[in-house]
Parts: sequence; C-alpha cells; structure tokens
Amino acid sequence: MLVLSRKKGESIMVGDQIEVKILAVEGDQIKLGILAPKSVKVHRSEIFEAIQEQNKEALATSPNLLSKLKKNK
Repeated sequence: MLVLSRKKGESIMVGDQIEVKILAVEGDQIKLGILAPKSVKVHRSEIFEAIQEQNKEALATSPNLLSKLKKNK
C-alpha cells in the first residue's frame, strides 16, 4: 500500500486519467473529490461490496427459475 500525505487542495494522480483531490479536512473526516472518466466506476467500498454480493446471488439463480419467469411475461 502506498501511503501519502496531502493537504487541502492537493491531489494525487492514479494513472493518467484519475485525480483524487483533498477538498476539505473536518475533524477526523476528509472530503475527497475524484475526477475520472465516465467509463470508470467509483463506489464507496461498502457499496462496492454490496454490488459484488448481489452479483454473486444473481449468478446462483437457478436457470429453471429464470425460464419460469420468462414464461410468465
């Protein structure tokens, strides 16, 4: 893991298209701004994990159930 110190208004670059900027420091929280191409998905880690879990559940769905749902339309 790379650990960097940054002050308000400073930023770091991830590759040549993603910039992470420190917008504010308030107590024990910081506010980050992330500039990235629309093709790059940016999520908080807890949201990313929920999406991954939903994807796993969708993959585990029985093909028979999908066929039944299709027939009911």
